Amino acid sequence: MARRRLAAVSLAAVASIALAACSNGGTGATPGSGSSEGTPVTGGTLNMLGAGDVDYMDPNISYYSVGYLNLRMWSRQLFTYPADPGGKNTAPVADLASDIPTAANGGISADGKTYTIKIRPGAKWDTSPARQVTAADLVRGVKRTANPVQPFGGIPDFANLIEGYKAFADGFTKVPKTVAGIQAYIDKTPLPGVEAKDDSTVVFHLTQRASYFVDMLTLPAFSAAPVESLKYLPASTELGNHFPSDGPYKIDSWVPTKSINFSRNPAWDAASDPVRKAYVDKIVVNETVTQDSAQQQLQTGTAAADMEFDLAPPPSQLPALQAKKDPNLTIGDTASSNPYVIYNTVSPNNNKALQNPKVRQAINFAINRDHILQVLGGKTLNPPLTHVLPEVIVGSKQIDPYPYNPDKAKQLLQEAGFPNLTLKFLYRNASEGSSKSFQTIQQDLSKVGITVTGVPSPNADFYVKYLQVPDVAKRGVWDISLAGWGADWYGNAALSFFNPLFSGEPSFPPIGSNFGLYNDPETNNLITQAATAQTQDQAADLWAKADARVMDQAPFYPLTNGKQANYRAAQVHNAVYVPSMQNYDPTNVWLSKDKQGG
Repeated sequence: MARRRLAAVSLAAVASIALAACSNGGTGATPGSGSSEGTPVTGGTLNMLGAGDVDYMDPNISYYSVGYLNLRMWSRQLFTYPADPGGKNTAPVADLASDIPTAANGGISADGKTYTIKIRPGAKWDTSPARQVTAADLVRGVKRTANPVQPFGGIPDFANLIEGYKAFADGFTKVPKTVAGIQAYIDKTPLPGVEAKDDSTVVFHLTQRASYFVDMLTLPAFSAAPVESLKYLPASTELGNHFPSDGPYKIDSWVPTKSINFSRNPAWDAASDPVRKAYVDKIVVNETVTQDSAQQQLQTGTAAADMEFDLAPPPSQLPALQAKKDPNLTIGDTASSNPYVIYNTVSPNNNKALQNPKVRQAINFAINRDHILQVLGGKTLNPPLTHVLPEVIVGSKQIDPYPYNPDKAKQLLQEAGFPNLTLKFLYRNASEGSSKSFQTIQQDLSKVGITVTGVPSPNADFYVKYLQVPDVAKRGVWDISLAGWGADWYGNAALSFFNPLFSGEPSFPPIGSNFGLYNDPETNNLITQAATAQTQDQAADLWAKADARVMDQAPFYPLTNGKQANYRAAQVHNAVYVPSMQNYDPTNVWLSKDKQGG
């Protein structure tokens, strides 16, 4: 969705981060699936094509839909979303856990604040010798999310929910950013809210009832971490090449922005994994392919091209693929704001013009949403979104405060004392959708006296070297950009939009994904009230008010709750779209006998 933060920028249009939700859909194929007819074939190499990389090869840190796609192959979570050809892929199922906890089975206490979870026997690390994943590994993994080198970007989701987590995280910021310092803090500092009751039982203690907690535990951040993970700095390339696997595949090599190679994990037992079938023997990711080249290779049927990695069909080619009902194209629904326009609210440029809400409001009136949606593939793929929350999220209320009005934009700019501006637009130049969106906004804003200059970025640098580094925003390296977001879980999930994106300083990167450093006391107060509401109806009303306040202050401009386009080669069978990864599940596809890759 995800990134999820998970911040995402439409894969169909750009390339993505963050999660996205809801049902699956196929174009000319069984909904949510590819060519699933026949008996599955084992063996072969699945070749995936990409133009960028994961954010981090680290399950407790990754917050990116492409990162989640990568983790699906070698890391397991307590709960996850299945690759169900029937399309029920937004309801969590037990993965590393043996069961979904309920009040009836004793997994949830009467007051709803204690969750007791059993770890599935037979789930093992590919260490020498192989050993069972334990509750202590789960505790270690949760602790690692707060590390001072690269903390998990979704911490605002649970910082005040898990007992003692905030104090633990605050203490971690004072620890030396060294392997020894991090290991000592994790080993010696208790986290009251996450307890290893015995080797196979982990207990979570919450500060309040949270009916969405099992959904939250689908986040890879809550993955187990073996002791070996403490031998390297979090999120480092070295760790990425040495992190033990508890999934069906292991990492043979990772060369950032170049390639990832996976092979079977000999410690993995299919009987212990109800989610992944692992039909292919190897998975090879080529991260040096262009969007156009990837599409061409997938359509020609070469055995060296099977699936996309961080790519999607070029938006300009989607209408033709849809018109001919190409059976290898899938259009999946999401629960996202993806992409959206983000403003740097602390930019020193233009005499601090973007720090004035009236200037940001003016820009919102000056952008023609229809123009951008057209270059992203049209409204069929990109239904308009005019406020924070997509309609499937509790608290969503239809409002449209910024209909296209260039005259209103000029008036507001004049009133604010900034009739002419020059803005720096950060965008991904390797992406057709990102590049065209930049050009479209550049043209729209020129009509109201705003000059827009481009700041091109490689896909791999866009988040980790720009948006996730607050000092880059504070220096005015960029004024305006594109980002994207999707629900970290589904349904009662407004918290996963507001806390990471709009909750002031606690959501500033790298902890959160409030890339424009928006901080408004009234918004912060509404978020706190909604997060602690006693009933869902009360929460829905407060989330709607928070939505309206954010839109009034205009730290961003929403565009679409976009659908996700994916394409695979004809030899790929059982290609099931999973919204949390915004792609087909590579651990459940199989290849035709005559095209087994290489």
